Amino acid sequence: MAGSLTDFSENELLDHILGTGSFTSPTNVYSSLFTVAPTDAGGGTEVTGGSYARVITAFDAAASGATANTANVNFPSATAGWGTVVAFAIFDAITAGNMLFWGDLTVSKVVNSGTQARFLAGDVDLTLD
Repeated sequence: MAGSLTDFSENELLDHILGTGSFTSPTNVYSSLFTVAPTDAGGGTEVTGGSYARVITAFDAAASGATANTANVNFPSATAGWGTVVAFAIFDAITAGNMLFWGDLTVSKVVNSGTQARFLAGDVDLTLD
């Protein structure tokens, strides 16, 4: 699954590189799931309820303008149906916060009660193009 920078991240990165602002890297970043995909401007519908929570996600150091998650991203087991998950996003906070990247899932996934959504190590690819 490939992720795209959000407008927020693009603006922060440009301001930081050009010296017109500064960007403080978050201590942790969190993977999230969406039933309606966001866009570069944000939005979308993030999963709620049924024990859903964002998950801390670690990434490799970037090389050649790309990085990927270093370990499996295991969301909590759903205690109620989450619906059909179609997209993911990376945030700088466990709740609220700024959406940094987003992307469509390669294959949508229906998450029913008792199901655990998971991204395997290396499945979340983030690139700058």
